[in-house]
Amino acid sequence: MLNIPHGTTLAFDFGETRIGVAQGDAEVGIAHPLATVIGEGNDKKFAAIAALVDEWRPVQFVVGLPLSTDGSEHEMTRLARKFGRRLNGRFGLPVYWADERLTSLYAAELLNQTGLRGRKQKPVLDQVAAQAILQGFFAGGWVEEFHG
Repeated sequence: MLNIPHGTTLAFDFGETRIGVAQGDAEVGIAHPLATVIGEGNDKKFAAIAALVDEWRPVQFVVGLPLSTDGSEHEMTRLARKFGRRLNGRFGLPVYWADERLTSLYAAELLNQTGLRGRKQKPVLDQVAAQAILQGFFAGGWVEEFHG
C-alpha cells in the first residue's frame, strides 16, 4: 500500500495540445477539476503550471500514464513520463504516475450526464479526466513513484 502524503496534490492529464489539471488532498480523498493548460511550446505551458504551483502549494504531483487497453506502453506513455520527469526537475516534488486508461471516456460520460455534450466539452474535458486520474490515485489505483 502506497503511503500518500497529506497536503495538496495536483494531477495532470497530459496531452501534447492540452493538459488537464485537477487538485485534491489525500486526507479528504476528493479531487476537483482545476484548469486546462494550453500554450504554444513548453515554456508557456510550464509558466501556467508554475502559477498553479505557486497558488496551490502542492506536496506532490500525479501524472496520468496513458497505456493501451492491454497495459502496454506507447509513444504517449513515453511523453507523459518525460512530462512527469520535467515536473520533478522544475519543482522538486515527487511525481506519481497513475493508470489513466478510460479516464477520458469516463470524463466524457460524466459531462454528458450534466448536459454538456460534443464541442462544449472540449474546454473542460481534460481537467475532468485529470480529476478522474486523481480520484483513482486516492482510491489506491495502480501507481509508480518517481523522485528524480
